[in-house]
Parts: sequence; structure tokens; C-alpha cells
Amino acid sequence: MNQLPAISLDDVSFAYAPGQLTLEHIDLQVEQGEFLGLVGPNGGVKSTLLKVILGLLEPSGGSVRVLGQPPGVGRQAIGYVPQHAAFARDFPVSVEDAVLLGRLGRTRMLGGYRGADRRIARRAMAEAQILDLMDRRLSTLSGGQFQRMLIARALVGDPSILLLDEPTTNVDQRIETDVFQLFKMLNQRMTVVVVSHDLGFISEYVTRVACLNRTLVCHRTSEITGEMIEQLYSTPVRMIQHRH
Repeated sequence: MNQLPAISLDDVSFAYAPGQLTLEHIDLQVEQGEFLGLVGPNGGVKSTLLKVILGLLEPSGGSVRVLGQPPGVGRQAIGYVPQHAAFARDFPVSVEDAVLLGRLGRTRMLGGYRGADRRIARRAMAEAQILDLMDRRLSTLSGGQFQRMLIARALVGDPSILLLDEPTTNVDQRIETDVFQLFKMLNQRMTVVVVSHDLGFISEYVTRVACLNRTLVCHRTSEITGEMIEQLYSTPVRMIQHRH
């Protein structure tokens, strides 16, 4: 029996204002176990698509399914790392407390976190390689450490799909490489969709690239050419091959 797609979008459109489409007739099927890169010009369109998949925005046309379910149901299987954290870096909580926030809605609401919640949080922190930082305040973390905390927070819900919106913004290339190695490891047991502005970098990791600029076209990474990127970004660009 064939597996259901992890994510399926059929003729999806979205507009923040009537007559001004941000997404236009998007067709996309992400198979379970895939590592998909989502690229395109700046302007919030890629983040909008992730929010449509999560059910945070309602499409003006078309249908969205997550593991065969409407987004409001299927998003329970998604771990989400937003481009901008929902709390300030100087919020006076520890790394462990911040990671445990990912258990909200998956555990009891009264009486505090259970021992099982803390064990799951520590497992996620270990996987994100920040277990030794669990007692640190968020304000003391470097940019790379803070991103790993957000990843651990997404992992505590035991997702089968991981959505990451520009997860390595404002970190240097060495840290970016380390973080993408982590995503590659996680992809062994879950579907990964990552938004990035650096096509040359992510092509070393992803199996397929979805190029989004209102409409969407998917390519295998081996098919990407400079001409395709010029059409996507509407400007001459140069392909850079990253080696690690």
C-alpha cells in the first residue's frame, strides 16, 4: 500500500488582499522521508506558504493536506521552526524551559510538566547537541546555540515532518554547515522542508528544490542551472558550489 504524501497542495492560491495573489495555483507533493529545499526572492512568500501548510492561513483556493488530513489536524505531526522566535532573546527562562514550551498542547495543562515531558525535552536537546546548555539563560546563547534551541523545541512533539523557515539566518558558514548536518541526520527518520535564500549551499543536502515566486516549480538538485535562478530572482546571478 502506498504511503500518503507528507504534504500535498493542489491548485493552492492565497491573497492577503482581494485581487492581490501572493501564492498562485501552487501544486506540490512532498513525499514522506524527502528533504525539500524551498527557495525564492525575499518578500515573505515562502513563509506564507509554510503558514498555509500549517493551517495558520486559509488558502483562497485549492486544497492542502498533511498526511492526508486537513492542516488543522495534520499539523500535530509537524515540528515548526519559525524565522523569528515568538519570544525575546532576553526572556528570563532557561534553555530547558524554552524547549519544554514545545510540549504545550501535548501534555497536561495543570500541575506542571511531567517527568516524561522533561525526559523528552532532554532527548531533543541531546539530539540538537545542546544538552550541556540546558540550565543556561537564553540571553547567554550564541546565534547558533539559539537556533539549536528552536530546533529542539520543534522536536519535543516527536514530529514526522519538520518545517524550517530560514533556520540559519545570521549565523556564520561553519555553524550553518553544522546545523544542516543535523538536518541531514534528522531526515533519516522524518520529512524535512527547509526555506533558504542560499540555493548553492542547500543543494549539497536536499533531494529536491522548490522554486517559489508566486508560482512554484520543482527541480531535482542536479537540474538547477544559472538560467533557472535568473528567472526566479529576476536578476543575473552566479552559481556557487559549496564544498564541505
